[in-house]
Amino acid sequence: MRLGCIGDDFTGSSDIGNTLAKAGMRVTQYNGIPDAPAAPHVEAGIVSLKTRSIEVGDAIDQSLAAARWLLDQGCDQLYFKYCSTFDSTKKGNIGPVTEALAELVGEDKVIMCPAFPQAGRTVYQGNLFVGDQPLAESGMRHHPITPMTDSDIRRWLGHQTNWAVHHLGLGDVLAGEAAIRARMAAFERSMIVADVVQDANFDSLARALTERKLVTGGSGLAMALPQNFKGHDVPVDTHQGWTASDGQAVVLCGSCSTMSRAQIARYAEQAPSLAIDAFGIAEDAVTPTGVADWVCAQTRHPIVYSSSDPQDVERAQAHLGADRSSEFIEQFFGALAVELRGRGIGRIVCAGGETSGAIVTALEIKAMRIGPEIAAGVPALAVEDEDLLLVLKSGNFGDERFFETALAVLDGSIVADCKSYPG
Repeated sequence: MRLGCIGDDFTGSSDIGNTLAKAGMRVTQYNGIPDAPAAPHVEAGIVSLKTRSIEVGDAIDQSLAAARWLLDQGCDQLYFKYCSTFDSTKKGNIGPVTEALAELVGEDKVIMCPAFPQAGRTVYQGNLFVGDQPLAESGMRHHPITPMTDSDIRRWLGHQTNWAVHHLGLGDVLAGEAAIRARMAAFERSMIVADVVQDANFDSLARALTERKLVTGGSGLAMALPQNFKGHDVPVDTHQGWTASDGQAVVLCGSCSTMSRAQIARYAEQAPSLAIDAFGIAEDAVTPTGVADWVCAQTRHPIVYSSSDPQDVERAQAHLGADRSSEFIEQFFGALAVELRGRGIGRIVCAGGETSGAIVTALEIKAMRIGPEIAAGVPALAVEDEDLLLVLKSGNFGDERFFETALAVLDGSIVADCKSYPG
């Protein structure tokens, strides 16, 4: 293994897995910390965790355990993957986890690079933009768990770490590898927020980080990292090793993002849809068994969703508590996925980072292969040693037709580009 990645949620982990596979590396995504060594052919291993919004100490402990396993596999470099909208609170967990990982590997300067221009995430003057909107003016300001109310990543990160926070401006990035190295050398121990406004900016940035033991960011920077690992095999023919599957499928969506709500509205125009909420779950008016009965009675692939507008989310949180409200939803979707899998459903499209994590954890999935790309940052996934196909989508990713497209890729009626590997 050459590159070891630690993802703070499951959708983000499949995102970086997709990026590295497209760039020519042999990738396996592990769900949780494996209890056995990686297979010899794995060049990039991704340990998917659910640490984005848990207690800081727990996030640090799990991330360090993942890092130690990856280092034991012989990794030359660690990559801490977080969301391209820097999802976090003022307490963390991005800053504290980065500190702990840096201390583990003896690193004193760490690049912080959430940018992913393909998905509309850019950083300029240290500020993160979603499309043409500053982060704090985008839908992320209403996120029910990690509302992003400051677009300046330097300032937000400053709340989370005792390290100095510095800035690598676009001028330095455009000036190339030598200028980036010189700028970084001028700093003492620090986390360095990098400006990136287009994919081409990643090339010189990645080359300047070749000797760094720890890099952090979204999946955008990962497009350029494989050039630093000489000697990895050329990928075999596209689609080899990927097998589509038909049969009954379901869409499960817990994301409340603006795009997810638009995707639900679009899909519900043509397929059966069922809305659930934390109140119904808390009162046992809605149960996994009852919803599974409804899903299996449909003749078209249905969608079950808990997505609400910000005002409804606030009302539920005020009545039940923010943490408890989220736990009801996550536990429900996990139990529902187990029920549906037991009834033979072999294709599940999951939308929302917390929802996806809950589903993968409940299904006790150990590892997944990266399949065709459905949208920027979202691949299809094949569960190792099982006849089960998944999609794990971050809330804001994809266009309004995403759910239809994802199901079509899974059943083979749309053939998408992918790079797969034998073994």
